[in-house]
Amino acid sequence: MDYLNLKALAASVVYSLLGIIILAISFYLFNKLTPGTLRREILEEHNTALAIMSAAFMLAVALIISAAIHG
Repeated sequence: MDYLNLKALAASVVYSLLGIIILAISFYLFNKLTPGTLRREILEEHNTALAIMSAAFMLAVALIISAAIHG
């Protein structure tokens, strides 16, 4: 039981869920602030540049959230 620290495990789960929620909210805002809909542009119009930009945005926000949580 020395290897299992329940406080650290609970904190990791809470911070992970908080990070996922913040990432989802920020991506929702990103989708609303850009003209048109991302889903239609990426899936129907095959806009590769927009797909790459969306992925880069999500990675950047995830890195910022993980750095803020890690300290």
